[in-house]
Amino acid sequence: MTQFQLDFYTILPLTVLIGWASVLLLVDAFLPPARKGITAALSALGLAVTLGFSVSQFGQSLLGFGGMAALDGFSTFASVTLLIGGLFGVALAYGYNERMGTQRGEYYTLLLFSVAGMMLMAQAADLIMVFLALELLSIPLYVLTALNRSLTSEEAGVKYFLLGAFATGFVVYGAALVFGATGTTSLAGIALLATSPSLMLSIGAAFILVGFGFKVAAVPFHMWTPDVYHGAPTPVTAFMAAGAKVAGFSALLRVFATAFTVSAPDLTNILVALSALTMIVGNFVAISQTNIKRMLAYSAIAHAGYVMMAFVPYGNPQVVSDSIAAGLFYLFSYMLTNFGAWAVVMTLEKAEGKGLEISDYAGLAKKYPALAAAMTVFMLSFIGLPPTLGLVGKFYLFRSALAGGFTGLALLGVFTSLVSAYYYLRVVVNMYMKEGDPIAESEPGLAFTTGITALLVAALSFAPQWLFWLASQAVLK
Repeated sequence: MTQFQLDFYTILPLTVLIGWASVLLLVDAFLPPARKGITAALSALGLAVTLGFSVSQFGQSLLGFGGMAALDGFSTFASVTLLIGGLFGVALAYGYNERMGTQRGEYYTLLLFSVAGMMLMAQAADLIMVFLALELLSIPLYVLTALNRSLTSEEAGVKYFLLGAFATGFVVYGAALVFGATGTTSLAGIALLATSPSLMLSIGAAFILVGFGFKVAAVPFHMWTPDVYHGAPTPVTAFMAAGAKVAGFSALLRVFATAFTVSAPDLTNILVALSALTMIVGNFVAISQTNIKRMLAYSAIAHAGYVMMAFVPYGNPQVVSDSIAAGLFYLFSYMLTNFGAWAVVMTLEKAEGKGLEISDYAGLAKKYPALAAAMTVFMLSFIGLPPTLGLVGKFYLFRSALAGGFTGLALLGVFTSLVSAYYYLRVVVNMYMKEGDPIAESEPGLAFTTGITALLVAALSFAPQWLFWLASQAVLK
């Protein structure tokens, strides 16, 4: 295989997706406004084709473009998760956009470009590539957030753009400091040259951590999350909550586990504090929320804290493999639960932001028992109760924290999970124990997403071993 063929094969799924999105832009320009369903169908087809290419690469390990892009089990697992999330994102968006009168063909091409950026984040083996992937991920999301052209949507888009640009500056400045300390931006090169702790290297790693802390909505870099999640179109919020989290943590895990192990003693206490603060703030502030979009926004913050538990022992070679596997497993389970919960939210949402109060779920079980049952599964999975995949995911996370010697952090995770039961079960109480007359929208995409995610979240909890095995095969070597 020539070097050109090797480079091309390393990013083959990514190339297919970007090429498909570029052609789709041209195709959409010739479609009348009433036929945007063709654009949605073609975007889903492009994601499915790319998913096939990604699955075919499982188990392979290659470096392309002079070591700047990596194809390995880690990137393949993350890419498959992101592509499945992209398919759910398309399924949720089409009917919703039709109902709200906001159907635009560019929505789907922007979503494809954002997924491509997320996939590149998982493959990036160089800080320059990390920056390029971050921008390819973020810029389409800024536009999608403001796409409804309403006051709240445009406000959310501006907030997300300004704070996102500020956070990206931290990543770039951190990369510059790391380059100054080591003379390279290659992750493998940094690990090779940084043989002893360095103040400049640790500060650079800390700056990069701040930038990615914004992307994954970790406290104290979370302030944008409730307003952006609330103001953005709900399908965008659903896609952002899962996709940006998977991509952000994939990049964090690869960058730190590969390049900054020598700085682990300097950063471990910071990571423990970030994880603890994120779990505490996300769960306790969610208690006071009455709007379900804002409640799920703080829920997303809390879950970033849980995933960060897998990130804390990255410098311990004895437990890092199991820790990364636990993080990947939890991200996959969170992705399924997240899209299912947001599908139910969109089923009840009406124009002008109506139907988004938790009180609007009163009487749902009596009128739509299947929908209420699915929402119950998602709420239980968020808490970490049986029989759901969320329980298994938290078990693996807490086990990895205990193995790394962070018993207090694991106990805090259990405690905050108990706290979260209050606001998650409040939704269940409204559905089953209060009277109301909710009106649910009947859309194929929403019904499919709700049904398939509820089934997977429940069924996979009885046989999670094969999924954890796949995550274990995806650890960074």
